[in-house]
Amino acid sequence: MRHISLREFRTRGAKALADVPAGETTLLVGQDGPAYFLVPVFGDVIEEDRELRRAMAMASLRQGWRIAREIGELSEEEIEAEIREHRAATESVPA
Repeated sequence: MRHISLREFRTRGAKALADVPAGETTLLVGQDGPAYFLVPVFGDVIEEDRELRRAMAMASLRQGWRIAREIGELSEEEIEAEIREHRAATESVPA
């Protein structure tokens, strides 16, 4: 996988990608570390988009499961308290 800095990608765009072999995924890296994947499209864009979204959803679930394992089990009261806290925070944000 090729790494390209966000700055280089912003300033040189197509030239920065010219050295990347066809079909290779590219990782855009910023000052704070990895930021984006550039994934080549090989066929049906709609189907590939679905597959990519599925993969991202699974990665998000795995991250949630990891966090849940670190935190441990929550009681019903703790879950309800978090829900109330989130609702209060989102109600105060203007739409």
